Amino acid sequence: MPSVTLPCHTSMFRGVKPERHGITTNVWIPPARPVPSLLDVLHRAKKPTTSIYNWEQLRDLGDPGSLDHSYFLNNCYEPGGDLELAELAAGVLGGMEGGFAFVYLGYVDTVGHSQGWMSDPYLEAVTQADQAIGMILGELPPQVVCIVTSDHGGHAQTHGTEMPEDLTIPWLIRGPGIRRGYQLQESVEIIDNPPTIAALLGVEPAPEWAGKAIAEVVAGEGAVEGLS
Repeated sequence: MPSVTLPCHTSMFRGVKPERHGITTNVWIPPARPVPSLLDVLHRAKKPTTSIYNWEQLRDLGDPGSLDHSYFLNNCYEPGGDLELAELAAGVLGGMEGGFAFVYLGYVDTVGHSQGWMSDPYLEAVTQADQAIGMILGELPPQVVCIVTSDHGGHAQTHGTEMPEDLTIPWLIRGPGIRRGYQLQESVEIIDNPPTIAALLGVEPAPEWAGKAIAEVVAGEGAVEGLS
């Protein structure tokens, strides 16, 4: 809580809840007690970092200087915006040789607000997002591990409450060394993403992060360095 886009993404990247990082609305305010972002930690470890997104408020997920590549398309309110972004991402990430990339598809959320969560237009937007993810996955090198998740859910035409519909998100992972066809046994929170991704890249997590690395997804002991 609050199940709102920028607070949730800040938690997703800085590994702590809003009461620690201080972002409670969709307006970025530099925190009084900074917490390093996943982007900051990976950049200091000399891991390339890339961000590809279509909602401008996500420009502050890391400190200035922590991104090697950044691409923004102002099209999250356009019906074909996510597909355009996916085409860009597929081209950029097709030659990826290491590091971390964040890709954000924003149209599903905007349709939820305008037409309602689980409405026919919303489900059509989800189908389009699925197509967009498929476009990206089709171009990724085979050694890439990919996580598909969300910042929040929704109900009616809104979100931000403590309702399960707002707080429940999908979390999927695939790639070499990752279990196939496996159902997660433990709960996953968005603050678990930074330590999990850092472990996948063999990087020490920031001591301030409150989340945990999701070790149960590993296919065998030591299959992925840092997740065992």
